[in-house]
Amino acid sequence: MKPVVRESLVDRLAGEIRSSINGGDYALGQRLPTIMEMARRFRVGHPTVREALKKLEAVGVVEIRHGSGVYVSRTRDVLMVASDYGGKVTKKLLLDLIQARTPIEMQSVALATKNATADDFGEMRRLLTTAGENLDNDAVLNSVNMAFHRQIAAASGNTVIAQVLDVMQSLFTDEQRLILGIFGSRKRDHDEHLSIFAALEQRREKLATLRMRQHLEGVAAAIQRWDPQHHPVP
Repeated sequence: MKPVVRESLVDRLAGEIRSSINGGDYALGQRLPTIMEMARRFRVGHPTVREALKKLEAVGVVEIRHGSGVYVSRTRDVLMVASDYGGKVTKKLLLDLIQARTPIEMQSVALATKNATADDFGEMRRLLTTAGENLDNDAVLNSVNMAFHRQIAAASGNTVIAQVLDVMQSLFTDEQRLILGIFGSRKRDHDEHLSIFAALEQRREKLATLRMRQHLEGVAAAIQRWDPQHHPVP
């Protein structure tokens, strides 16, 4: 259960930092305190602060400049929604979620083939390595897989796409975990992520888009075959 708690802590910390920015504590373009200072202030570990800042960067709230610091890049014009869907999880809801994600993620990966930086590729590679080392740990694997998709969105250069995906993932965290369980093969899921990354790194837009579409269509097909009455997912 530790990864789940840690993920919740990251979300809460990201919310506190964003609230501080929206409340006027930091102006547009202003540098935030160092990671060490924020860790001490919020009484959390340095990795938690880093993950919270990456989450905020993915939705355009801050900009991380390596070797310089973290700067406010947006204040109040970022999509804000409730962080808990609260509805009943149904087969239709899961299919609707994948159907909504598909065109967004296809556009996201297409743009990322053009705009991704060496740092973006480095972070994707790190996430995929972590995923490969945790194929038997669903809590960690789900979190890292979602981070991989968020990193693609961040690399797209389109802040609206990054925000929309972040909102969807925040709203449907439990549903995303269910989808991983329904899909079944963690290795196949991971291999498909690796193939998407390979096309991205080669900047082959059509191939990356095709592989993303096939990946999500495969997830949708698994959900279609799923019988929640006879094969419930814990």
